[in-house]
Amino acid sequence: MARSVAIIGAPTSAGAYSPGQEDGPQAMRDGGLADALRAQGLEVVDLGDLPRFRWRPDRGRPHAMNVPAVVSAIVAVAEKVASAADEGHLPLVLGGDCTIELGTVIGMRHHLPSLRLVYFDAHPDLNTPVSVVDGALDWMGVAHLLGIPGALPELARLGSRTPLLDADELVLLGNSPGRTTEHERHVIEERGIANVPEAVVAGGPAAAAAEALRLVGSGQRHLVHLDTDVIDFAELPLAENTDRNVGLPFETVMRTLDDVLAADGLAALTVSELNPHHGAPDGTTVETFVSRLAASFAEAAFA
Repeated sequence: MARSVAIIGAPTSAGAYSPGQEDGPQAMRDGGLADALRAQGLEVVDLGDLPRFRWRPDRGRPHAMNVPAVVSAIVAVAEKVASAADEGHLPLVLGGDCTIELGTVIGMRHHLPSLRLVYFDAHPDLNTPVSVVDGALDWMGVAHLLGIPGALPELARLGSRTPLLDADELVLLGNSPGRTTEHERHVIEERGIANVPEAVVAGGPAAAAAEALRLVGSGQRHLVHLDTDVIDFAELPLAENTDRNVGLPFETVMRTLDDVLAADGLAALTVSELNPHHGAPDGTTVETFVSRLAASFAEAAFA
């Protein structure tokens, strides 16, 4: 029997570099996500969108822009995710920038005190407002989950426990060394964070997924975070980050996701950093993505 899927829209680009991701959830709906999931035989409950926030410069806090809006989005996501999980739904959170993952983790902690996070992203998002100067919180989210030095207390202490996530509860997947800062490399090494890098995924999606799941641990419930920037922008231009010819092929990413989502123990999926304005004007780029995403997610919902 299929599990029911609860779609939760998080239309925010508060933590991003520029506007666009706030339109991601609606674009995925318009691209036929719910119908594609239903076509896979799934029951779909659309819980609608949380309050929308479009990125804007924050000159009063240039190294950590739009913190109040980021916090509001995290809290709202957490409440929706916790409610959906308590009602027996499998949460599918549509973003929105990467900071929404804090909300998914906090919400699922309410439902599952013990969990793991598979972070499928070209960037490990371990920066802080003192390690980088751009002020974009969307590549600082994991640093705040782990509560590393330099993290903002108003984000790192949002949940029922601090840190929100222990280092041994995190598995990085698809991390690109060339798109990782020196500070992030230091944190990964110092904290002993499990890492299945981009080259391993490129070498074999099934083996990479199996390694990620081995690192999650047998019998552990796990969340999956998918940042669209892990896909080569030159092939499927949807991510906020427009780096070209350096990411993974679309089908390689999705075949890896197939296996990670199909494993026993999946508790939630978050999709982040989708900027529909980077794709084809007629929406076909988003349609390609959501059709394949629905096929991946169907395996999870029947597991």
